[in-house]
Amino acid sequence: MKNDIHPDNYRLVVFRDISVDKSWLAYSCAPSRENVSWEDGKEYPLVKLEISSESHPFFTGKMKFVDTAGRIDKFNKKFAKFAKK
Repeated sequence: MKNDIHPDNYRLVVFRDISVDKSWLAYSCAPSRENVSWEDGKEYPLVKLEISSESHPFFTGKMKFVDTAGRIDKFNKKFAKFAKK
């Protein structure tokens, strides 16, 4: 393995898929403002995800409607003037 190729903040991080409430521990340099206590009793940075392999329809085989922050309404409002009458 090459030396000095990873960032300085490469560490263990807890990733949580908030749509299905599943968590896992992995190495990452993703920024985080929150910490969480893991199963081993140690505290790790927490990165919240809206979609992961735990909830994505391609991996689960189930369709699930996720509209975060009204994106569909915002899109419809923005492009309503182009709709056929």
